[in-house]
Amino acid sequence: MYGYTFCVERFENMENNLLIIGAGIYGLVAKEIAESMRCFDRIAFVDDRASAAPDGMPVIGTTADLEHLRDSFNCVIIAIGNPSVRKNLLDKAEGVFTIATLISPQAYISPSAKIAKGCIIEPMAVIHAGAVLGQGTLVSAGAVVNHAAVCGEVVHVDCNAVVPGNVTVPEGTKVCSRTVYQKIE
Repeated sequence: MYGYTFCVERFENMENNLLIIGAGIYGLVAKEIAESMRCFDRIAFVDDRASAAPDGMPVIGTTADLEHLRDSFNCVIIAIGNPSVRKNLLDKAEGVFTIATLISPQAYISPSAKIAKGCIIEPMAVIHAGAVLGQGTLVSAGAVVNHAAVCGEVVHVDCNAVVPGNVTVPEGTKVCSRTVYQKIE
């Protein structure tokens, strides 16, 4: 479940193509991080409502088209803020695509951190020693997940938020911008 590579292993004569589910602002963030990683040959969006991403890049289909698109895209990332929608789409994509993990080259990731698939880690984020990120977790710019902290699945640690050391954040929780997560007793 844990452990990540910055890029999917390349196979001879096979491109690494990334499909981003969600063409909103999180999708644009995911696209820019994927581009900065320089390991994807093609990046495209699907969205059930939008026809283009905020940067004008066209959407090539909807989530109903996922099975058809698996012939052209080997990797997928879910870039949707709503944790229950993100979780459902991760479950739907599992086994059909390789679930990518996007990590900005400008983020600090401790060698002892454990990061599950489907995470997006933005620039200037810090994932400290022994920290654990569950599947589909988003860590926004400037956020800190401190030593030995655990974020459950589909958590969102927003910009400049802090998850203190030795704290567990339950699945689906949003740690709001500029806050320190408080353990609920």
